Amino acid sequence: MDDGGIQEEPPSARFLTPTRSGGTRWVDGSEVDSSESAAWSLGDERSGETVSAEGSAAATAPASRVSSGTFRRRLGKRPRRVDSLDVEAMSVGGAHGHSSKELTMLSTIAMAFQTLGVVYGDMGTSPLYVFSDVFSKVPIKSEVEILGALSLVMYTIALIPFAKYVFIVLKANDNGEGGTFALYSLICRYAKVSLLPNQQRVDEDISSFRLKLPTSELERAMFVKDCLEKKPLFKNIILFLVLMGTSMVIGDGILTPSMSVMSAVSGLQGQVPGFDTDAVVLVSIIVLLLLFSVQRFGTGKVGFMFAPILGLWFINLGSIGIYNIVKYDISVVRAFNPVYIYLFFQTNGMKAWSALGGCVLCITGAEAMFADLGHFSVKSIQVAFTAVVFPCLLIAYMGQAAFLMKNPLAVERIFYDSVPGVLFWPVFVIATLAAMIASQAMISATFSCIKQAMALGCFPRIKIIHTSKKIMGQIYIPVMNWFLMVMCIIIVATFRSTNDIANAYGIAEVGVMMVSTVLVTLVMLLIWQTNLFLVLCFPILFGAVEFAYLTAVLSKIQEGGWLPLAFSSLFLCIMYTWNYGSVLKYQSEMRGKISLDFILDLGATLGTVRVPGIGLVYNELVQGIPSIFGQLLVTLPAMHSTIVFVCIKYIPVPYVPLEERFLFRRVGQKDYHMFRCVARYGYKDVRKEDHGFFEQLLVESLEKFLRREAQEIALETSTMEAERDDISVVSEVPQSPACEGDLQTPLLSDQRSGDHNRMGTRDDSSPVLPSSSMSAEEDPALEYELEALREAMASGFTYLLAHGDVRARKESFFTKKFIINYFYAFLRRNCRAGTATLKVPHSNIMRVGMTYMV
Repeated sequence: MDDGGIQEEPPSARFLTPTRSGGTRWVDGSEVDSSESAAWSLGDERSGETVSAEGSAAATAPASRVSSGTFRRRLGKRPRRVDSLDVEAMSVGGAHGHSSKELTMLSTIAMAFQTLGVVYGDMGTSPLYVFSDVFSKVPIKSEVEILGALSLVMYTIALIPFAKYVFIVLKANDNGEGGTFALYSLICRYAKVSLLPNQQRVDEDISSFRLKLPTSELERAMFVKDCLEKKPLFKNIILFLVLMGTSMVIGDGILTPSMSVMSAVSGLQGQVPGFDTDAVVLVSIIVLLLLFSVQRFGTGKVGFMFAPILGLWFINLGSIGIYNIVKYDISVVRAFNPVYIYLFFQTNGMKAWSALGGCVLCITGAEAMFADLGHFSVKSIQVAFTAVVFPCLLIAYMGQAAFLMKNPLAVERIFYDSVPGVLFWPVFVIATLAAMIASQAMISATFSCIKQAMALGCFPRIKIIHTSKKIMGQIYIPVMNWFLMVMCIIIVATFRSTNDIANAYGIAEVGVMMVSTVLVTLVMLLIWQTNLFLVLCFPILFGAVEFAYLTAVLSKIQEGGWLPLAFSSLFLCIMYTWNYGSVLKYQSEMRGKISLDFILDLGATLGTVRVPGIGLVYNELVQGIPSIFGQLLVTLPAMHSTIVFVCIKYIPVPYVPLEERFLFRRVGQKDYHMFRCVARYGYKDVRKEDHGFFEQLLVESLEKFLRREAQEIALETSTMEAERDDISVVSEVPQSPACEGDLQTPLLSDQRSGDHNRMGTRDDSSPVLPSSSMSAEEDPALEYELEALREAMASGFTYLLAHGDVRARKESFFTKKFIINYFYAFLRRNCRAGTATLKVPHSNIMRVGMTYMV
């Protein structure tokens, strides 16, 4: 039944208890999860069951108690169900503190300088090839072509990176994190559009959640939220856009190194005699081999000089541009007049439209401004682009246009020909290093995208190496590194020309920009609650420009534009298939949950022998007992003395603080020694801990949970003892201290002092000690359980895992059978095991075969 709904309760399910105010209240154990003994459910010590809506626990009460009162039917509105995990999360100190530390001006400037080496490498190297590609489509016949192309480049940079990203998109960050998945996680927090059905309200109490739900007065925001949540089509469209944007970033990671390195090396072609195309290809391949070989050392070790080199590169661009403007033709400033764009298209027609594909190369890497936001701050990226990158790029393009005014035949090597002769070799060295740095930035962005996709269940598990102990974002993925290297070498050896590679370059970049436009529009509607006119202006203005560029680059599909589309389609299929199969597997596990009644019928021994040790049963459920546990009970001759159901859960926030990592709940009664543990990670969290550290952290958190549980038992007992003297009898039902207090108050399942069955039948001769005479720390039951936990820890940990095989049902369609039984099964067989990230020894792992029919 839905929480808060009106329901009819059976006569055996409820009994009247007096309240302090003199009224009556119905007490019902169904207020907690019936599958687990939640932290304030009323437990029956004898049977281990919570009081349920069916009245199973009430039926076991003494006959004298039942005869002294009458049960009757009542219509009641159930209050909102409060999960025990909610209460535990609320107890974390500072769990709702969202204050962020402001950087000083000096720190912002220092960080802005660092962004030059990471964020702007790709965009900074674009003057190497933009005009050469544009004028390969439109021959120079007059100054109209030069000024028109220059005006196009200038306004493209001003509109997309400057206006869109610097002033709008950067503000749509997720607690300081950027990128397509950051936008997706942000939307998932404000509207339940995630396709994995494991969202909990308790996750909203994490410090980095920063959730401010739309208010009821803003009907438009609520309407958008309802549409996104109620229609599965919208959820699938959003997920598809996110996966498509991520796959295009990966495709960009293949083309950027090839384009940047080959453009830099091609400068030797007209300078060194005999340096032909074969030599350009050979040197480019050697540089690429060197670039990808050093990735395993980490960006921190190979990139400590990135910012100074790129800073010197931008200074060179600006200086050479000013030199060319002054020397050749200062009148190129006329390109600030957008009329020349109109004249450019009027004069050249369809050729000008085709030239847009080369013009878009000037903004390649603009998405990195948002994707790499996690390493810097919004203000530092804004300062770097406004003060350094934007003016240097404009001056560089104006200088090349001025050079073309006097030397229109130098379009093929426009950049190097415009460099003064005495500066050629220094500029060549800096250009080559800048090209490698630009490639490094895209490679790192590709690694980061794959890690985020893995965290949110959209990519198969592959090996990730964290190359820095201090900087969390520096990672290395061997499989992807060698895949990118092989693909880059094949592209360079096949195309053999920067103009041919440029035909394939840019499609992925424009695709990612359009995806970000759609997602930011959703953010403006749902979260920012912006004025509707401004919301419409954003997709109309920027979407129209990006769509124009998309049509231009799509016209070059037959000339090589199919290549990034092929790579993007491949990774899109992999990610969508993995997400689709993971969702079906999760739903299969939800259907196969084991009833708690079955476990309780087995008794505290679980129908087998309990041996010392801690068994960690890994599963994907945050509620209920997984089916793998039933297989373990059938398969194993003995079971560990302490059982912990561990669920590794990634949630839509960047980082989860360590003190908020674990949430616990008791399963069953104390003598069962079974617990549920939800280990929560953000999509950018680094799971660097080995199994020893993970085990130690888990046990420490479990001990804190047990102590907090004992403290709440003592507090509740003290409250009921104080109330006992103030309560007047308002019905014939005997008063029961276990049933007093508000339903919203956390009543622990193992509250022995408040158990009416204990008081009435099991241990009538033993007086109940009030909490005032015994503290939680002195509670012998707590000390016994803590000692048992320590003994179990000393005996070691065993990881109990399911070796699952996912198969489609016989009645499924052929398409589903093909995807699940072959494609998804192939990905599962060749991806890493779930415990590989914890580096668990094989001697500590026990697997049980499972088949999930989806």
